[in-house]
Amino acid sequence: MSWQRKILRVNLTEGNCTTEPLNMAWAQEYLGQRGLGTKYLLEEMNPEADALSPENKLIFATGPLTGTMASTGGRYSVITKGALTGAIACSNSGGKFGAELKMAGYDLVIIEGESPKPVYLYIENDHAELCDASHLWGKTVWETEPTLKKHYNDPQIRIASIGQAGETLCRYACVVNDLHRAAGRSGVGTVMGAKKLKAIAVRGTKGVRSDKEMKAFFKTVNEVNARMDDKDGLSRDGTLAMVDVTNSFGSFPTRNNIDVQFEGAGGINVEAMQTPNENGHTNLVTNGACFGCTIGCARICKIDPKHFSVKDKPQYHGASGGLEYETAYALGAACGVDDIDAATYAGFLCNEYGMDPISLGGSIAAAMELFETGVIGVAETGGIELKFGSAEALCQISELAGKGEGFGRDVAMGSKLLTAKYGKPDLSMSVKGQEFAAYDGRSMQGMGLAYATSNRGACHLRADPYGSDFKTTEIGGKADIVRKSQDEIAFIDSSGLCIFPSGSGWTILDYVELINATCEGEWDETRMREVGERIWNMERQFNLRAGLTIADDTLPKRILEEPAKSGVGKGLVARLGEMLPEYYALRGWDESGVPKAETLQRLGLV
Repeated sequence: MSWQRKILRVNLTEGNCTTEPLNMAWAQEYLGQRGLGTKYLLEEMNPEADALSPENKLIFATGPLTGTMASTGGRYSVITKGALTGAIACSNSGGKFGAELKMAGYDLVIIEGESPKPVYLYIENDHAELCDASHLWGKTVWETEPTLKKHYNDPQIRIASIGQAGETLCRYACVVNDLHRAAGRSGVGTVMGAKKLKAIAVRGTKGVRSDKEMKAFFKTVNEVNARMDDKDGLSRDGTLAMVDVTNSFGSFPTRNNIDVQFEGAGGINVEAMQTPNENGHTNLVTNGACFGCTIGCARICKIDPKHFSVKDKPQYHGASGGLEYETAYALGAACGVDDIDAATYAGFLCNEYGMDPISLGGSIAAAMELFETGVIGVAETGGIELKFGSAEALCQISELAGKGEGFGRDVAMGSKLLTAKYGKPDLSMSVKGQEFAAYDGRSMQGMGLAYATSNRGACHLRADPYGSDFKTTEIGGKADIVRKSQDEIAFIDSSGLCIFPSGSGWTILDYVELINATCEGEWDETRMREVGERIWNMERQFNLRAGLTIADDTLPKRILEEPAKSGVGKGLVARLGEMLPEYYALRGWDESGVPKAETLQRLGLV
């Protein structure tokens, strides 16, 4: 079945697990994963509830193509009210956990309430139980996962867990699966920590079947997979190849977006990762792939054992998940650091302690600007010279944030609360409290609009204005490009597949073809766009009910008022004020960004 048609409901307050049928009428309207999980969340909780209260729910959701032989069919999402933003949170992850959950027989796991003590959830096909996690509380992700595998004597069991960052309620804690894949953004791991849920361990052997004729599905999969062309070299270079692209263009945010080009980019790019250093050490070991993936964009890396960050820490001398483009930006250029081993070490800490590296780097960058401008000093930082470019400071603060100790507690609040605490809120490069990704909204006008309108806060994965932005800084047509691509990506995120095939030979119609080949009913481009639009408007409804307004669809003062200093966008600011009204009108929203009655009626959202 494309859908397993079953939900696991876990009540942490009462300590029980029950199953129930999936609402198939909703599945037809919202498809799966992001869309279906958000529908359940909106129907079952009050968006006004505090994100860290027992009233919030945490939903692990798969899509109809999760666990199938369709390329990249290993995705799952964690949906909740975000601890970082107070907005809808849907964080997507790869690896092998999502496919295992689907093959255990579940489309969604809905976690509600709050446990009085640390627990973990164990799932083996139809069997599910809550187990004592007192012995795991306080342990890192890297300790938790092997402990559970040893306990069950099963190296193939798949684990999704939080580290100390989630336990200490770091606002951007994430859920880490398979040691270095993560549902990373918006603080979904923080919600998990507030609920005292340490981990989910799952073993599934039921498999996944198609609603339609299996041979026809296999034929479609083979035809669509054959159109995959890794023309961007994601297998060879990973996403890190974007460092040179954006840096030369002038859209590589540097030193908390003070600059848009980083003179040290050569220290954190593909060449730096793949070329031996003066000690003969090469950062890159190999590439890696998630379940069912034919691309393999992940980087598996090792830190030079002679590097200051690990020379006395042999536990970090092995290979693990290395830098991707966003990580290199956040833990490199955003902080002015050009040391690839230091950035890799900080990235290892994010996986180990369970932190979103984008928000960590953005928060450290804001703290560095506070330090550089004299707003804070060593008295606040605990003696750390928190200057731009300091690899040592980056590593020290990353560890403190992961553990929730010292000045790390301030950094763990996220840049919005951090800068507000010290009276400089304009230094937070965030939207709705979520830190920017690795694209500057002055050189890339469409991305500026995408950040401002993203339902989960600043995000590079909720819209696709890249082609337009790298072609022109003129704003004509960008509002429509952002709107249409937001709807398309909402559909992809709900399918169980990754968005990267769309940059490696697929079009949106390939995703539609795969869904049509396995899901009951007829699925075409028109229906795809309606489903995507329905999901986007539903997320908007959640945010409006949570108290967000047009005032949250904005960008930091720096991006709106301080022109870019160099690059293609030199002299430009983000022209959000011109694009936002057009975007609202195209969306069928009023001038305040509220969906009109006829829009909601058309989409069945009333």
